[in-house]
Amino acid sequence: MNQQPTASTLSLQTAVPHYRWTICALVFFATTVNYLDRSVISLMKTELSAQFHWDDGDYANTEIAFKLMYAFGMLGAGRLMDKLGTKLGYFLATLFWSLAAIGHAFAASTLGFIVARAALGATESGNFPAAIKTTAEWFPKRERALATGIFNSGTNVGAIIAPLSVPYIIAAWGWQWAFVITGSLGFVWLVLWLVVYQVPSKHKKLSPQEFEYIHSDTEDNAASPGEKVSWFKLLRFRQTWAFVLGKFLTDPIWWFYLFWLPDFLTSQYGLTGTDLSFPVAVVFVISTFGSIWGGWLPLSFINKGWPVFKARKTAMLIYAFLVIPIVFAQIAGQTNMWLAVIVIGIATSAHQAWSANIFTTVSDMFPKKAVGSITGIGGMFGGLGGIVFTLFVQKDLFVHYRAINQIETAYYIMFMICGSAYLLAWLVMHFLVPKMQRVEV
Repeated sequence: MNQQPTASTLSLQTAVPHYRWTICALVFFATTVNYLDRSVISLMKTELSAQFHWDDGDYANTEIAFKLMYAFGMLGAGRLMDKLGTKLGYFLATLFWSLAAIGHAFAASTLGFIVARAALGATESGNFPAAIKTTAEWFPKRERALATGIFNSGTNVGAIIAPLSVPYIIAAWGWQWAFVITGSLGFVWLVLWLVVYQVPSKHKKLSPQEFEYIHSDTEDNAASPGEKVSWFKLLRFRQTWAFVLGKFLTDPIWWFYLFWLPDFLTSQYGLTGTDLSFPVAVVFVISTFGSIWGGWLPLSFINKGWPVFKARKTAMLIYAFLVIPIVFAQIAGQTNMWLAVIVIGIATSAHQAWSANIFTTVSDMFPKKAVGSITGIGGMFGGLGGIVFTLFVQKDLFVHYRAINQIETAYYIMFMICGSAYLLAWLVMHFLVPKMQRVEV
């Protein structure tokens, strides 16, 4: 068991004020690379469809392969992070997903891409259990939503970098190099992680004051990071199902934005290649502000004296309402494409604000020793929701309506689903956990 340093020990160490935000920056970098690697393929849909003779069903199958392995990988990754700890667990996850991302360059058939996507999904599943566990270790409850919002904005930055770089890499060197170059960025992060990171109880640059602040509002400071908690025991709690169902209903919407936004712009406005770069980037730039604002808003409520859980749920209800205007995205975009881009950007921004807070409900309701496992279980169900969504909604919907030259109808139905998912998720979560109830495991 790790020994927590005493004030006398820490006073002899080199203190760096607010060092926890350096750790947050590292997690932000990892999340950026994670989403850059998974976003690359959406910008190659036209090229790969032509080369490998894909239709929408084939593209959906590669998406399903990623989501399926990501879903089940999340379950194992959460347990692995609780067992190995964040330093080793995060390192291994990033190492293997970087190798898997580069491996796409060697795919020579549709089956090869399906295998590569499956490998990427399985390995990338480690990011969020590790990131949420790291945040729980390094931040007090009052700051966790803000820290989560900041590192979660890396999903947007990764999705911004992809359209601003991948089309140009493809044009200059071919699609294989896009996978090699983006996948290699993970190795830069690995070096920084080894040099900079350690858990708070062992870190030499953490001041005694900051150590005490980090642990100022936690009930489980003495919990062993390697202590196991049974999945079956965790599934008995309503708090687990609140998180699980919230992820199941809303994660598929983000997957839809990530994998189908370039296709929407191509189908509706005829954009291809480098023409896609700026509109896609704008959507995710808007999302970045939502992620950070989503973490700030509940903190402002808490600073006004609100209970943590009330502040979190009130903020999430606001975000759920902000998604609803996406129903009118196509109507707005009939006169000007940029109106559609802005409406979609507001919806993705609200999703990121929601995401920052739904992740933080885990550390609100569960002790640190269970955070990785709960995040993994919720992530698995979020991935399964994405699979169900793709298999039974997107795949048939897009193939059918594109065949009869009415693809705009398919997107209208999809935006209706997007607009209602968050409010439904909030109602389900509120019904299961109407008031803050801390789980003791």
